[in-house]
Amino acid sequence: MAHSSAPLTLPVLPLDDEVVLPGMVVPLDLSDTEVRAAVEAAQAAVRADGPSAGKPRVLLVPRVDGAYAATGVLGTVEQVGRLSDGDPGALIRGVARVRIGAGTTGPGAALWVEGAQVEESVPEPLPGQVTELVKEYKALATEWLKKRGAWQVVDRVQQIEGVSALADNSGYSPFLTTAQKVELLETADPVARLRLATDHLREHLAEQDVAEAIAKDVQEGVDKQQREFLLRRQLDAVRKELRELNGESEGEESNDYRARVEAADLPEKVREAALKEVEKLERSSDQSPEGSWIRTWLDTVLELPWRERTEDVYDIAGARAVLDAEHAGLEDVKERITEYLAVRKRRADRGLGVVGGRRGGAVLALVGPPGVGKTSVAESVAHAMGRTFVRVALGGVRDEAEIRGHRRTYVGALPGRIVRAVKEAGSMNPVVLLDEIDKLGSDFRGDPAAALLEVLDPAQNHTFRDHYLEVELDLSDVVFLATANVLEAIPEALLDRMELVRLDGYTEDEKVVIARDHLLPRQLERAGLDGGEVVLEEEALRKLAGEYTREAGVRNLERSLARLLRKVAAQHETGERELPFTVTPDDLRALIGRPHHVPESAQDPAERRTSVPGVATGLAVTGAGGDVLFVEASLADPETGAAGLTLTGQLGDVMKESAQIALSFLRSHGAELELPVADLKDRGVHVHFPAGAVPKDGPSAGITLVTALSSLLSGRLVRTDVAMTGEVSLTGRVLPIGGLKQKLLAAHRAGITTVVIPKRNEPDLDDVPAEVLEKLEVHPVSDVRQVLQIALSPARVPVPVASYPNR
Repeated sequence: MAHSSAPLTLPVLPLDDEVVLPGMVVPLDLSDTEVRAAVEAAQAAVRADGPSAGKPRVLLVPRVDGAYAATGVLGTVEQVGRLSDGDPGALIRGVARVRIGAGTTGPGAALWVEGAQVEESVPEPLPGQVTELVKEYKALATEWLKKRGAWQVVDRVQQIEGVSALADNSGYSPFLTTAQKVELLETADPVARLRLATDHLREHLAEQDVAEAIAKDVQEGVDKQQREFLLRRQLDAVRKELRELNGESEGEESNDYRARVEAADLPEKVREAALKEVEKLERSSDQSPEGSWIRTWLDTVLELPWRERTEDVYDIAGARAVLDAEHAGLEDVKERITEYLAVRKRRADRGLGVVGGRRGGAVLALVGPPGVGKTSVAESVAHAMGRTFVRVALGGVRDEAEIRGHRRTYVGALPGRIVRAVKEAGSMNPVVLLDEIDKLGSDFRGDPAAALLEVLDPAQNHTFRDHYLEVELDLSDVVFLATANVLEAIPEALLDRMELVRLDGYTEDEKVVIARDHLLPRQLERAGLDGGEVVLEEEALRKLAGEYTREAGVRNLERSLARLLRKVAAQHETGERELPFTVTPDDLRALIGRPHHVPESAQDPAERRTSVPGVATGLAVTGAGGDVLFVEASLADPETGAAGLTLTGQLGDVMKESAQIALSFLRSHGAELELPVADLKDRGVHVHFPAGAVPKDGPSAGITLVTALSSLLSGRLVRTDVAMTGEVSLTGRVLPIGGLKQKLLAAHRAGITTVVIPKRNEPDLDDVPAEVLEKLEVHPVSDVRQVLQIALSPARVPVPVASYPNR
């Protein structure tokens, strides 16, 4: 509680941006005109009142930005003398709060005002809340004083009993702002003032804790850096002593790199670039990140086999023998490697190893369905040539930097896969397999297929520049073998730089030889069996290849062999079968189940797909090799079905166009073929290609579509043993197609005996194995009428097409 007493008349002593609370004793500089005027006025008033007047009194009023506060402090001048710096001064003690009233007159030059002293009272005894507040303030003040090391002040604060005096004691706190002190001065209620002082002190301690934590973290970081610096200096000193002890030179790490570069057998331009980097390393500091980049680059350059080359094996017959021993079939690639070695031998004999800076490398693209041995034949090529072999997997690579490397400015930069392959090979003339080159992707990071253009161009790759190395690397002596499943997925510009070698798949006889000589011994070893414990008859192998697996390659054939041998091994361990054991064709069903691929010709005539009119057998090429394709056609009921052409089976645009062409041909030429073409105008035609989940496209099903529709209209069945391929024109001409070898191999695997092909594809029969041609009756045709004569069987009973049920 507070109330005002009798008025006082006092000289004003202004305090600029300073606040004095009751109970505080402060020294003031009398050299200030206003301070001196107030003190002198107070002294004059005392002299005028006589000896009983007491000490001179002044009114201490805070002045903030030129404005006086509404409350001041009655102060007594305790002493006038000189301060510690020698200037005149006065020691003034704050006594009580005074509410400032109107101005008045008085002696001296000071400003006199009237005021009323504020009387403060605190209830006795103190309430519990006030007692707790006093304890909290004393505890906070003690904590703050201990942090500052002011131990002598702690006892004095603890001895203060009055609530008002304790609150006013916070006026000594240096962390309080002028505004906060003015607020304390103008708060008349002692309890409210103490609560305000406690809040300020608590906030300051919290800020101090945060500042101390930050300072501690900063100091720990500085100490760690200083410790690391000292340890590194000590480590350098220890290394220096060790070098001196061992009689080595005192050169730094850069000198060591300089010696390594000068001792290495590098090409001249590479040496110059390396020495420039060594000079940069010498100028850089130990803490510079550039130093680590330069060291990594120098290590990469020094590890590359710039002058290392393996000697080619020029035993041409021996190399061909190695290829024949490790792979059956694949005559095209074997002949190409034999030709390459023969030319290399003649160039070396005549001193033409290097012409125009280029050596005699090779770039071959091995294209074929999965499982035909593209990857393994590349390793055999390296073996036959006596070169090291490196495989670079390109499937799924989307970043151009994977091929050409990253710029050295990036963190974690590395050379590209081509440079890493040469480094891994340890020679400048390895055999590098670029596996799955048709699976390269491209996105915002660039097109890796475009980055391969320079690598695979024999006219450019003798000066190949990797983004990381930035020096020329000679790749002209490298034999690049690229593998792909789908030729169309390789960019045209990249394909133009490679020599194409097709691996179209194996005949059944070749599969039997591969299984007998290569797959079976490997799977016997993996199954823990000896060669004499399990023997497979040749007919069993032939049945495995023909009826259990129907593929261009031999992967599924090897899986079937592995499954069979595991079954025999398990039966032997359980006591069901004795070894040795000879597997016959009749044992296969009991060991690995029923056959999955039974030729149409082996089925019951009533169950064959071509047992009804409107179904024809075509030939197609997929990513997995050649395959047999069936075409089904039906006519809708004229009363319920709408006229027009309906196509199903997930067909591409080209195949849809082939169906339109076939239908147009029959509408315009059906009369001369003695077909009831009137039905084509009134009834809807539905053409379906089974296996609707598999996409199909291409023009080579043209004559198959014409045959299926002709069979439907005439009621004549298509021969079961006939398959066909060829594009058809609107005039009925049979145009050439691609992939003839793969298609004939697929027909042979499916048990087809008669194949109709375009006349203009007849020269392609030279690529088909002789044993396949012996088992196929091939009919080259130039007109679709010849196809119908061969493929359609004679009608046993003429049946009007309208009487056929809707299919």
